Amino acid sequence: MVVVVSDRAPGAARAQDTQGSLEPIRVRVELADRGYDVLVGPGVRAGVSGCLPPGASRATVVTQAGIGVELDPGVPYQVVTIPDGEQAKSLATVEEICRFMARSNMHRSDVVVAVGGGVVTDVAGYAASSYHRGIAVIHVPTTLLGQIDAAIGGKTGVNLPEGKNLVGSVWQPVGVFCDTEVLRSLPAREWRSGHGEMAKYAFLGVEDLDSSSLEEQVARCVACKADVVASDEREGGRRMRLNYGHTLGHALEGVGLAGEDASCSPAGLRHGEAVGIGLVFAAELAQLMGRIGTSRVERHRQVVAGYDLPVNLPRGADPAALVRFMTRDKKSAGDLTFVLDGPDGVEPVHGVRPELVHEALEALRGDR
Repeated sequence: MVVVVSDRAPGAARAQDTQGSLEPIRVRVELADRGYDVLVGPGVRAGVSGCLPPGASRATVVTQAGIGVELDPGVPYQVVTIPDGEQAKSLATVEEICRFMARSNMHRSDVVVAVGGGVVTDVAGYAASSYHRGIAVIHVPTTLLGQIDAAIGGKTGVNLPEGKNLVGSVWQPVGVFCDTEVLRSLPAREWRSGHGEMAKYAFLGVEDLDSSSLEEQVARCVACKADVVASDEREGGRRMRLNYGHTLGHALEGVGLAGEDASCSPAGLRHGEAVGIGLVFAAELAQLMGRIGTSRVERHRQVVAGYDLPVNLPRGADPAALVRFMTRDKKSAGDLTFVLDGPDGVEPVHGVRPELVHEALEALRGDR
């Protein structure tokens, strides 16, 4: 694993002043003395330098090649470029970042700035939470998925061959800058991946998103997550709702990471696409358990397909391998646990019978 680094003085790369006539939308994540603002709008990344913690004299910017989003944090900084893909979400990457910060004499009062998608904010956030037992981090998410979900709420993590996000921390940023200008260059599949998380929010009470502007869509999803995080920061109960569709989604990605099924590899299935399949699976499972009816299942299929997302398992997916990964999900308590729709809305359900899980997976077999 190669980490490319370079040193830059403040002013070497300045964000363009492209805020235009739109006023940024400010969403507050209320967490007592650790609360922070999420700014949404074109050009908001230019405000990063005003968010630095008191005493910060140096920054490490963590990003990936090809992202092409530059900014000036306002203090001397170095750029660390991590590899692409889910394989970069590893303890080895975190170690490389932390060792570089140590060699660069980064202090506890300094700051990490994550510029990229969910992989970058997850890895950079975890490195920040670990280095010197915790230094400040600022997120500048550059994908739709990152802006509406991954960069909000403080959950960081890396993968193990045994499963997704099994090692991590809860480490809140000091600020998040959702610059919608940078989304213009996203490829079509990255838009679809973000829409997988947006589809999730449609079932968490964020309705009529399609009638809103892009900035309003991002801000409304952020506000929904901020409200949940403020009431349950460490996922003791209510926050589990935010994992709707993720149990199977993480299993699909995890099977690929372990090399058990190439058809489910991260290269072939984006995170949001996996979540979309997971939403339909969760609806099928909820129906089998008598929690919802056929019309509600069909609604899940319509919403997911409406975002041009897959609704069936990848061809050749092995249900037995997927179930093995789902038993390792971080929500489980030694049993099969899922977040499911029902008469009281979306909520975690423990102790789901394995035969029902297999039956729901069969309902998603597009190659039957």
